Amino acid sequence: MGDSSILWLRVAAGLYSVGLLDAILTILRRQRGLFRIALGAFGLGALFQLVSIVEQWLAMGQFPVSDIFQTMSFCAWVITIAFLAIYYRYKAGSLSIFIFPLVFLMTLVGALRSTVSTWSNPAIRNTWLVVHIVFVLLGYAALLFTAAAAVVYLIQERQLKRKSLSPVYRALPPLGTLDELISRSLGVGFACITAGIIIASVGASIEFGTRWIGDSSIVMSFVTWAVYLALVFLRVSAGWRGRKTAILAIVALACCVATWLAQAHLERRLMQ
Repeated sequence: MGDSSILWLRVAAGLYSVGLLDAILTILRRQRGLFRIALGAFGLGALFQLVSIVEQWLAMGQFPVSDIFQTMSFCAWVITIAFLAIYYRYKAGSLSIFIFPLVFLMTLVGALRSTVSTWSNPAIRNTWLVVHIVFVLLGYAALLFTAAAAVVYLIQERQLKRKSLSPVYRALPPLGTLDELISRSLGVGFACITAGIIIASVGASIEFGTRWIGDSSIVMSFVTWAVYLALVFLRVSAGWRGRKTAILAIVALACCVATWLAQAHLERRLMQ
C-alpha cells in the first residue's frame, strides 16, 4: 500500500471522526447539533477514501481486498455510500447513530495497516496503556450499572402488573427514573468503550504493527463495542424504551461476560 493512499485513508478517518463525535453527543445529550457538519464531513471522507482505494488498486494491479485491513476499508466505503444514498432518498438521519461510529472504526482499522513511528519513550507507552485500561473498565462498569438498573426495572414493572406491591417496592426508584438511569449510563459506557477501542487500536498498531489485529484482548474489546453499538442504536434511534431496553441491557452484559470467559479459556489452553 502506497504512502499517499495511507495518507488519504487517514484523512478520511479524521473526517469520519466528526460523525463519531456527533453520534456520541446525540447519545449523551439527545441533540443533533453537529449532524449537518458531520454529514458533510462524512461525504468528504468518502471522497478521500475512494481516492485511497483507487491508488491502492493502481499500485497493486488488483482490487485492494487482499487482507483484512484493505477489506475493512473497502467495506466501510461501501457502507458510507449506501448510507448517503439512503439519507438523500429517505432522510433517514437516525441511522447515523449506528453508521457513523461503525464506519469510523472500520476506516481506522484500515488506516492502521502500516505505522508511522514506534514508541519513543517507555513512559509514554505505559501511560497510553493505562489510559486504555481506565476507559475500558469504565465502559464495563457502566454496562454493569446499566444491567443492574435494568434488573430493578423489570422487578418493579412485574410488581406493578401484578398489583402486589411489597415493602421493597417503596424503596425502589420510579420506573421513569430507572429508564433515564439506563439511558445515561448506557451513553457514558459507549463513549468510554469507544475511546478505549481507539486508544488500544492505535497503541497496538505502533507496538505490534499488523499483528495487533489478532490480539485477543483487542478482539474482546471490539466484541463488547459492537454489543454496545447495537444497544445504543436500538435505544436512541429505534425508540426502544422500558422493558425492551432493560432486557437488551442484561443480554449485552451476558454477552460481555461470555466474551471474557471465552478469552480466559483460550488463554489457559495456549499456556498449557
